Amino acid sequence: MKKYLFLLLTGFTFSAAQSQEITDAMRYSQDNLTGTARFRAMGGAFGALGGDLSSLNVNPAGSAIFSNNQIGATLSNYNVKNNSNYFGSTTTDKNNSVDLSQAGGVFVFKNQNSNSNWKKFSVAVNYDNVNNYNNSIFSAGTNPTNSVDSYFLSYANGVPLSDLRDSSYGSLDNGKQQAFLGYQGYIINPVTTNSNNTEYTSNVPAGGNYYQENTTSTTGYNGKLSFNAATSYKDRLYIGLNLNSHFTDYRQSTSFYEDNSAPLTSDYTVTRLRFDNELYTYGTGFSFQIGAIAKVTNEVRLGLAYESSTWYHLSDEFSQKLVAVSSAANLPDTNDVVDPQITNVYAPYKLQTPSKLTGSFAYVFGKSGLISIDYAMKDYSNTKFKPENDSYFRDVNSYMNSVLDKTNEVRVGAEYKIQQFSLRAGYRYEQSPYKNKTTVGDLTGYSGGLGYNFGSTKVDLSYSTAKRNSQQGFFNQGFTDGAKINSIHDTVSLTLLFEL
Repeated sequence: MKKYLFLLLTGFTFSAAQSQEITDAMRYSQDNLTGTARFRAMGGAFGALGGDLSSLNVNPAGSAIFSNNQIGATLSNYNVKNNSNYFGSTTTDKNNSVDLSQAGGVFVFKNQNSNSNWKKFSVAVNYDNVNNYNNSIFSAGTNPTNSVDSYFLSYANGVPLSDLRDSSYGSLDNGKQQAFLGYQGYIINPVTTNSNNTEYTSNVPAGGNYYQENTTSTTGYNGKLSFNAATSYKDRLYIGLNLNSHFTDYRQSTSFYEDNSAPLTSDYTVTRLRFDNELYTYGTGFSFQIGAIAKVTNEVRLGLAYESSTWYHLSDEFSQKLVAVSSAANLPDTNDVVDPQITNVYAPYKLQTPSKLTGSFAYVFGKSGLISIDYAMKDYSNTKFKPENDSYFRDVNSYMNSVLDKTNEVRVGAEYKIQQFSLRAGYRYEQSPYKNKTTVGDLTGYSGGLGYNFGSTKVDLSYSTAKRNSQQGFFNQGFTDGAKINSIHDTVSLTLLFEL
């Protein structure tokens, strides 16, 4: 039996092998509802309204609605609750964080020529934390059929034994590294000891139940800084443009544990193991938006906005560790620790997210209130890793095109004013980006809030909640069992605004 303890010096290995998957693409393609408290309270339905700093994220023409200069910032408390069901066993994990979710300002320049039809020009700068990635999910249960050994076997079969026995972890591509971990951890065995052997069997006993735990912890953010310009024609037509700079910083730690109830024999077999993975992704991106708002009557407003793809330039760093315990009848347990202490630094790559088209309608009841509706369309099947001529990316892009779908999103918001007070409510529904509607389900959200106008200072408070189900495998191939997750996102936001 092999027993290796790797104590290599910590270092970096540069690899051209890709590890990007559909889950990575979706992480940066989906936006959360974020922004000012007023924006969140009304479900983000601001495409035909404008007049709010976060409305620029929907329709850049919205800055021309402002009458005065304004600056503001929003602090949000995020609470995520994940209910997991894995083979009938239920667990719950929670995460709470506080963050600056929005900050910005708009400056309005009125045309001094009263004869001109172009009444004013506005510029704005606004930051939004498009996605807060602070989250944790814990799943546990007894799998009656499948062990994680099939994950390592799926990578190992077809790989010459000499690569796994005589090579170092850092010299191998991502797929062979997974086979290397399984072989050096004594989870899989070669059928023969010949260097050209390419077939492997499992050292995890069959026939027992497999108790499994999977823990995923993530931190980070996806920020968006918008530079906006807009103008108004006869105070009836508003036109705007956003140039957006994106920046992301994402860390994910996963830990998978398994033990089995198979009876011990005279031969050593793997009785329990822990497999840890660390991913760090960082990068920048660019997108643009154009939009228009038409004031059809004093009460009715229509909006139309286009948001381009976001073109990301990303980098990944990845590290792994495996600990396996083997047991035999009447013999002491042995530990196989495979800890390369190496960080894989993959070649930078590009990601193009899908574009978005939003149509909006709003009805304003004088100064007493309003109701607003946004309808947005997005085709997730157009998501692409680049360069597209890369064979690995070509396969991933083809897979995304086959499993992802066009989506529709509806946002509804309402506001009612009582002197200085404002009462607000909102609703949001977004279809699943997956054709099977199971990997990631539909999203349903509700929100409410209130505001108080002190004159040149405004204070807004909101509460929003959203629910979404998902079921994704713990691993991408071989062993693809995963828990059913019911995620509930609750957010409380406080915005302070100053008119200048």
